[in-house]
This record gives sequence, structure tokens and C-alpha cells, in this order.
Amino acid sequence: MAGTATLTTSTREKLQRSRAAALQLAQLSTSQKNDLLVRIADSLETNTNPILRANQEDLDRSNLSEAMRDRLLLNSQRISAMAAAVREVAGLPDPVNQTLEEWTRPNGLLIRKARVPLGVIGIVYESRPNVTIDAATLCLKAGNAVVLRGGKEASASNQVLAEVMTRVPGMPAGAIEMLDSTSRDTVQELIRARGLVDVVIPRGGPSLITHVMENTLVPVIETGAGNCHIFVDEFADFDMATRIVLNAKTQRPSVCNAAEKLLVHSYIASKFVPMIVQQLADAGVELRGDRETCRLAPQVQHATEGDWGEEYLRLCMAIRILPSLESAIEHINRYSTKHSEVIITADVNHAQTFLREVDSAAVYWNASTRFTDGGEFGFGAEMGISTQKLHCRGPFALKELTSSKYQIIGSGQFRA
Repeated sequence: MAGTATLTTSTREKLQRSRAAALQLAQLSTSQKNDLLVRIADSLETNTNPILRANQEDLDRSNLSEAMRDRLLLNSQRISAMAAAVREVAGLPDPVNQTLEEWTRPNGLLIRKARVPLGVIGIVYESRPNVTIDAATLCLKAGNAVVLRGGKEASASNQVLAEVMTRVPGMPAGAIEMLDSTSRDTVQELIRARGLVDVVIPRGGPSLITHVMENTLVPVIETGAGNCHIFVDEFADFDMATRIVLNAKTQRPSVCNAAEKLLVHSYIASKFVPMIVQQLADAGVELRGDRETCRLAPQVQHATEGDWGEEYLRLCMAIRILPSLESAIEHINRYSTKHSEVIITADVNHAQTFLREVDSAAVYWNASTRFTDGGEFGFGAEMGISTQKLHCRGPFALKELTSSKYQIIGSGQFRA
């Protein structure tokens, strides 16, 4: 098989087990998969103490920033939320074997297009132990085997979580495999294991995603960074704008759907900018801005060109004043990572123009970027937010973890 010659024995054995498990998982009934998911949820709650001990071990040896430690941190409430999310996945409709289309040709052939699992899915991610559960349970519900390669900072947490899942009664051997996170070689092995792995999904910062995209031999679903923008239009309600900006920036600044840039129409800047700067500063946000922003609010630091494209993932925000809706759209399409963008306005025509012309996966009118999330969209747990255009875009969950095949039923037809 192409790409598998350089695999270590350990990785090869794990991927071969996953390949065999994928065939078995594809044949499980909905009730069988749901039973496994409910057992996983129960086991998470039963094993809360060992999970917390492993997580504390990770925290004690980490030297991460405060925002990244928040991503790594588990507590009893977060474990309960993880279990609840697994049960929610169990309650979602099963996408496997759904008929997408069906038609009969003039020659009598019945052609049916049906959803089928992707097969073996590799996940490369950083210090977020909840991804271990989200990824595995979504893959399981969609009939896929999953190979997990988490960040070394969360190695103890991930190992315990994987064991909690693989030990539930009835779990097929190889359905959930965990690669060694202490060696960088395992990332390279996974993303080049063409023939054993069907799809790779990287979840993390730009450097991780870029490395996977530039080195893989396996098809990739890219989960992009979130340099998300809010544009406060000249027709915006200031109270609404303030609520949305504060929520999008401060509610959880370390996640990809937090707002990083604030664009303000020049017509309202003299009134709105000093007010929102004070509100954000009171919330502990470090602020950077263009020349006009700094003139209106001298406490703001001058932004550099690099600020406009940076995903901060912390309590930091850059502000720019622009003369028109068109210039705001141009700025966003230039600097955005194509994740989530917002316009706050009472003008319907401005809103429709923004929704139509901004080229991002999620585009909002008068709502926070923080809603770009599988759960908030009603999908249940998610694999991530795809910022590419193939094979899916935006929050992707169960349906996006399937492919399709054609089933053709005849009655003896042959082609002349």
C-alpha cells in the first residue's frame, strides 16, 4: 500500500486493527451503536476521578498559557457535559444507509444513492481532551473507526479517556485507537498511511494544520483557524453591538469562534469606539487599533500589519475604522480565515449584501460568532469547523462523516 512502508510496527498494527474494525462498524445497527454510546457516557461519569487525576498530571507538567490551560482543563462539570454530549449523539438520527436520491431509468434500472461510512478517520489535534470524546463518538455513530493522535500536553488525559471508551462491553477491537503523542513521528505516519487511513482531520493551530496539509498523502478535511470579524455598521444599535462584541470576545476567548477583530463604520466611530474600548478594557481585553482608533481612544496600542491576520485565542482584540460597508467586506475577505463574520446593522440591504459577499463558512446578521458550533446549530457534538469548500464547510458532524455509494437494482438488464 502506498505510503505505509515507513510505518513502525506499533502504528501499523493499530491501523490494521482500525481497518478491520471499520468493516465491522459499518454493519452495526443503529441500536447497537447507540448502546455503545450510552455505555461510554455512563463510563465517563463512573470514571470521573481517574480522569481528573490524569488531567491534573497533565496540568502539573504543562507550561501552557492561561488560555491553553483552559483548553486542557477538565473538571467534574466538563466531564458531565462530555457525557451529556455523548448521549445527545446517541439520540441523533443515524445517517448511515439513508437514501439520498432514488430514481428509475427508462431501461428499468433502479438507481439509489445511499450514505455510507467513510471508513478509517485519523484525527490530529492539540491540547483539548474533549476532542478525544467528541471525535470518537461521532465517528462511531457514523460507522467509522477512528485513530486519535492528540497533543503531548494532554497525553495522560487522552490515554485514560481512550481506555474508558475501548473497555465498554461490546466495543469492537480497533474501533478507537490512540497513537503515541510523545513522538512527532506518529503524526507523519498517520497522515501518510494511504491505504489504511481514508481521511485525516487536523484540529488545532495554523502550524499544525499547515503541516498536515503540506505533508499528507491522505485526503484531508481542514478545520481552520478563527480570525473572526465583527463589523458595526453605521445603522447599528449601540446596545446590541456592545452585547454582541463583549460576548463574542470575552465569553471564551481561547476558542476558534471567538471574535478577534472589530471593524467600525467611520460615521459612528467618534461615539462608538471610545465606549466599546472602555467596555472591552474593563473586561480585561488588550486592545490594538489603527491610527484613527488610537486617536479616539489613546489607551489603545497601535496595531501592526501582522495583527490583522492573527488569531489571538486570548483576551486581545484589534479595532479598525473603515469608511463603508464595501471596505469592511474587502478587509474581511482579505484577512479572514473564512470562519465566522458578523454585521451588526438595522439596514436590511446592508445585511443582505454582507451575507452574500463575505466569503466565510458562517456569516451572521446581528448575532455573536460564538454560535458557530455543532451543538448550537442543532447537530450535536462536532468534529470541528471546516473552512474549506470540499467536502464540507462550517460545523461538521455526523452527515459530513459519511460518503455515498450507488446501489443499482436490475432485472437482467445488459448494455448493448
